[in-house]
Amino acid sequence: MGINLLMTYFAKPTGYHYKNTFSSIFMQDSGIYFRGQLVKETTLIIGGCRSGKSRHALELSEKISGSKRIFIATCMPLDDEMKKRIDRHKKERDKSWKTVEAPVQLPKAISEKSREGDVILVDCLTLWINNLLMEIENPDVIDQRIHKLILAIKEAKCPIILVSNEVGAGIVPENKLARQFRDYAGFVNQKVAECADRVIWMVAGIPVVIKSKSLD
Repeated sequence: MGINLLMTYFAKPTGYHYKNTFSSIFMQDSGIYFRGQLVKETTLIIGGCRSGKSRHALELSEKISGSKRIFIATCMPLDDEMKKRIDRHKKERDKSWKTVEAPVQLPKAISEKSREGDVILVDCLTLWINNLLMEIENPDVIDQRIHKLILAIKEAKCPIILVSNEVGAGIVPENKLARQFRDYAGFVNQKVAECADRVIWMVAGIPVVIKSKSLD
């Protein structure tokens, strides 16, 4: 901000809170505020399976004021198990949420819906990558889609919270397609984390902030 800040730090289980005495800048769980107004912020929530990513993302989203909440779903209900999972997540969201299905056209959905929403929650990036690999064989086209995603995130008009899986901590997959998926997931996670203002790593339901926007 180009301001010499005096900040008070309070440790919290879900993030950090900074108070700037002179310019009324607050960094809270739900985002960064300047003079009471939410600054447009991008948050990446990443972690392993069943680590609490979706739950925490929903909690953060609902702390952002406004009634126009947009949930962008990348999952395709291809079997009964996935249908049940989708239904369970839908029940967790109240009537303030509008669901947009974008299994492949995620960049376009973010660009369009950020103009009308108060907050966007994307769940999740790894399923989007899976869908790209199932539909597109040309790696150059996949790279173009990833580039479009990063541009859409950077140019979004409202706060965005994105959920993704960390898939690179296990053994090397035994087949080529699975290795491609792992590599693309790692690449997308790096690119999104790079442009995000805040990155939260979920461990056993506990959010650990590993990147936060500097207020210096």
